[in-house]
Amino acid sequence: MDTGSDAAGAGPGVRPGDVAALTGYFRPRAAVRDLGRTSWLLLGAVGLAAAVLWVTGKASGIVQPVLVGFLVACVASPLVTWFERRGWKRGWGAVVVVLALLAIAVLVGLLVIGGISAQSDQIASQAGKALDKAQSWLKSVGVDSSGASKAAAGASAAVSSTRSTFVHGIVGAVQGIASVAFFVSFTFFSLFFLLKDGPMMREWVSRRMGAPLPVARAITGELVHSMRRYFLGVTIVAAFNGVVVTLGALLLGVPLAGTIGVVTFVTAYIPFIGAFVAGAFAVVLALGAKGAGIALVMLVIVILANGLLQNIVQPIAMGATLNIHPLVSLVVTIAAGSLFGMGGLILAAPLTSAITHIVRGLSAVRAGAAPAVQ
Repeated sequence: MDTGSDAAGAGPGVRPGDVAALTGYFRPRAAVRDLGRTSWLLLGAVGLAAAVLWVTGKASGIVQPVLVGFLVACVASPLVTWFERRGWKRGWGAVVVVLALLAIAVLVGLLVIGGISAQSDQIASQAGKALDKAQSWLKSVGVDSSGASKAAAGASAAVSSTRSTFVHGIVGAVQGIASVAFFVSFTFFSLFFLLKDGPMMREWVSRRMGAPLPVARAITGELVHSMRRYFLGVTIVAAFNGVVVTLGALLLGVPLAGTIGVVTFVTAYIPFIGAFVAGAFAVVLALGAKGAGIALVMLVIVILANGLLQNIVQPIAMGATLNIHPLVSLVVTIAAGSLFGMGGLILAAPLTSAITHIVRGLSAVRAGAAPAVQ
């Protein structure tokens, strides 16, 4: 008869040490604790990012010109360095580069806004002819007159809206920030100081990143290098596409070939979407002026320029590819565009490339397999 266990009231065979072993029995496992801690950190990071985006949105009148100036400075800073190596003071080199860029910006603005505005009536006329042909095709394939008319009316409204966007969209978007004069002046004001004091600013940022100085310098250097490589490559590819499409339009006798080329060049800076916009613009004008056969040939030229031929030129233009898979580039570009608008569309690919190069370079250094990124 075991009276000790009964007296303790703990049941037969249970000892005090067994009860003590239950301490922490319901404590979450290490993996669960790590998951919870990581989730809170992610929520905090998301909250911080949301706060930064909110403040940035409120200060967009200043932030956007500075951002544009930074992107241009990443591309143009080697020119200032070139002047500096030939005995010029960096400030004077920055002045020359800024004035040259201002002249180029004025020229492109006149070609895009002025050219399209001056030829808007002819563009509308050709687009209207294309709509009439599309309506007759719908009737020929069995769509009744009412349905064809509604489709044509909807397309006409879309064309009118698109034309308004081409003519007024750029100016209106900049005026929404503050004004054209303020945006341009503040952009070039920022650009001058970023070109003049860029190395000093980069060193200041590197010293305050909280990482070892060589690592911080590698990170900032790779960021600037990726931006420069990307936008220089995009400019070369945009010029190539513009020339190919313009020559195709001239050979086919499509009107407004110069305007088509300028639109193709400018919209090439908008990943993926720009090619569709410029292609549709060229094909609609070809359809309205020359008919379905020429429009089909124009479509083939646009596809070749933005597809096969671009794939040949782009790796050469970039100097080296972004080293990210095209599907990854597409996903991050669309995701960033959905979250951050036009800025996300443009910056997603170079930032992803920079992060990839930084992580790969630091991992190689850690493993002792390769020198650090430059």
